[in-house]
Amino acid sequence: MSRATLLLGAAVEDYLKSIYKLSLENERVTPKMVAAEQGVSLAAVSKMVKRLCEQKLVRYDRGEGIDLSPPGRKVALEIVRHHRLIEAYLCEALGYSWDEVDEEAEKLEHVISEEFEDRIDRLLGHPTHDPHGAPIPTKDGEVDHRDHPALSEFDSGRVVVQRVNDHDPAMLRYLGDCGLYPGVSVDVLGEEPFGGPIHIRVAGEEISIGKELATHVFVEVAEEGKK
Repeated sequence: MSRATLLLGAAVEDYLKSIYKLSLENERVTPKMVAAEQGVSLAAVSKMVKRLCEQKLVRYDRGEGIDLSPPGRKVALEIVRHHRLIEAYLCEALGYSWDEVDEEAEKLEHVISEEFEDRIDRLLGHPTHDPHGAPIPTKDGEVDHRDHPALSEFDSGRVVVQRVNDHDPAMLRYLGDCGLYPGVSVDVLGEEPFGGPIHIRVAGEEISIGKELATHVFVEVAEEGKK
């Protein structure tokens, strides 16, 4: 492990990673959000946040929420890099499906050495995104995070899948069955009223997916559809 993560322990690293991920989707990260993300009690979060503040890895203010300090962000991005590189390696080198890799990566992200990380990176040709389309931070801690609209926001036109939420293996299996992988073009044909399903065409096949499911698929307007 690098000096950034040495001696911190898996629990601390998991909290920092959760705070980082929540900060991408919320203006303010609250203890309640962290508790839900980690699957623990508010009391456990309060205890850990106090510890992280003492280690100067986060700053916490009741009004402003929990914020990563520069050292805390460095650790979080290193763990995110480990996680996403491992996911890519499991898919591309070991034949795992994209719904299987998250659980394995959660176990391995805390224990791989920097040498192992570098070898995976070289072997895969320095990938920029994991199998679900999430950006892989560079070794220097840079990350190309972009906000993309959800598929649910479109009622017509051609879009290209950029990223999908990876928190639910069953959902990933279903999206895979629908062919909704990053890089795939999708024609949005329309949607039923009152929150009904969205009709799309993927690889020449017309299918319908629920509005809620479509909120977990993030897309970009295809080049030919841009003005």
